[in-house]
Amino acid sequence: MTTTTEPAAVPATRTRTPLDPRQPDPAYLSFWRERHLCTLTTPRPDGSPHLVPVGVTYDPEAGVARVIANRSSRKVLNVLAAGPDGVRAAVCQVDGRRWATLEGRAYVRTEPGPIAEAVARYAERYGRVPRENPDRVLIEIVLERAMGKG
Repeated sequence: MTTTTEPAAVPATRTRTPLDPRQPDPAYLSFWRERHLCTLTTPRPDGSPHLVPVGVTYDPEAGVARVIANRSSRKVLNVLAAGPDGVRAAVCQVDGRRWATLEGRAYVRTEPGPIAEAVARYAERYGRVPRENPDRVLIEIVLERAMGKG
């Protein structure tokens, strides 16, 4: 006779993975609202990963993560090299045993409105307005997956 066991219950303070990036649970969203240095991973034209520290803002309502950057940076060039269809990218943050990753397709945005919104969201999350940069662009990641433990 075969018996089955129910999976162990996940404690209420722990986030299940994977998550719907447009409907994160409160602990996961709260973790993304805290001030943390993050990483962005993009593929170089040769396919190898390029991983750099960045500030990230997460907007689950819009289903995007945003990274402001200089248009001549390697991360921006990696996204542009992929062409108009964008490129798969991920952002991640970690704090002790808590971690969170957002994945999706990255695009470079150059329009003033979306860049201004990204700067405002950055200032809100990180508690400081970034210096003026006439070469600023926005890497916008249209989210497809979220994972982590908030």
